[in-house]
Amino acid sequence: MSIELNLNNGDIFAILTAICWSSAVILFEFSSRRLSSLQINILKNLIGITGFFLTIFFTRTNLTSISLNHFLVLIFSGFIGVALGDLFFLSSLRMLGSGLSAIIGTFYSPAIILFAFIMYGEIIETQFFLGAALVITGIIIGNHESSQLVDSRRVFIGVIFGILAQLLTAYSVLLVRPIMDYHGVVDIALVRFTTGFIFSITLLLFKNGRQSLINTFSVGFKNVHLISGALLGTYLSVILWLLGFKYTLAGKAAIYNQLSTILIIILARVFLKESMNLRKWFAVILSVCGALLVSFG
Repeated sequence: MSIELNLNNGDIFAILTAICWSSAVILFEFSSRRLSSLQINILKNLIGITGFFLTIFFTRTNLTSISLNHFLVLIFSGFIGVALGDLFFLSSLRMLGSGLSAIIGTFYSPAIILFAFIMYGEIIETQFFLGAALVITGIIIGNHESSQLVDSRRVFIGVIFGILAQLLTAYSVLLVRPIMDYHGVVDIALVRFTTGFIFSITLLLFKNGRQSLINTFSVGFKNVHLISGALLGTYLSVILWLLGFKYTLAGKAAIYNQLSTILIIILARVFLKESMNLRKWFAVILSVCGALLVSFG
């Protein structure tokens, strides 16, 4: 008996997103050893913007005319999703490491389903609540041991930042879903990441001054890990991520994206030598099962 995989283009885009993003997370953690979260956010956004512009140039497409209403929504989406959400994520990654950060990333699927219900009236099944409970339990179990071994306050803040990042990211992408019917994903990504870039630069200049910005570029563009991570995580995965949400259901896209959790755990073990004991693997299984339950509800 043969088994057929019924994958549409949106499903494939979402799976490719998980592969690109998990690789980028590992590269970003390498980068965080020399640069702050805010500096990484600035550089990755700039590289992403450059990639979007080059895509428009080489494909010889024109930026579509965006209405004022859509433009304001994209700016707001970029502010909360790229400027704030990515900054919270990178800060959480710096505090917790890739393994624990991946466990917290399973909060993304419940967040997508919850906001899809609030914003678009998509039905929430009973299993959503059980799935969300499993995800939260997995996060607590996965981070409990770490809070005993290192600064518990640092772990707590890292978890809060990670959850905020998932909430802001989920809300920001669902904000632009209706706009995808009128504009290309490159146009949308360009406006969102330009907004995040401008805000991040302004914040860095306000906090640390002009010299810090100069140091950011001089150090950052010599960092192969950061450049590679930005190409995978800000350019490729963002385009694939938006395409996934455009061509398949929000819940299906979210669960395929969630494959990055397992991939990050494996890559962190191989390349970063992060320890993964039975407790952490149990937390991963709980969280992933919760995300599956939510998305297939």
